[in-house]
Amino acid sequence: QVQLVESGGSVVQAGGSLTLSCVVSGRALSNYAMGWFRQVAGKEREFVATINSSGGGIYYGDSVKGRFSISRDNAKNTVILRMNNLKPEDTAVYYCAASRIGTSRYSDHYGDWGRGTQVTVSS
Repeated sequence: QVQLVESGGSVVQAGGSLTLSCVVSGRALSNYAMGWFRQVAGKEREFVATINSSGGGIYYGDSVKGRFSISRDNAKNTVILRMNNLKPEDTAVYYCAASRIGTSRYSDHYGDWGRGTQVTVSS
């Protein structure tokens, strides 16, 4: 079984930047497509970004397109989400997820999840 641990969440002012990391252990990262999702309490989980096992096939949610960037380093078993020009509406718990199916916008296609990291954007 694969384990995922997110880090990098913080409180940041609107317009600022953050970089989230997801470290994968237990299985080689190269076996998985990866995704980032976010969730606000009481709301559905929202797709943020996805990347295939070799670093291509990148897609973003409409609300983050042009501001966020996903990348991966299979040698370091790490997936990165760079977030620029942050807005208060980006405030959420951000989750890293692994999929054996491939890149997907749908959370049901991801079988393994981290516990999340809190991002708070103040206005």
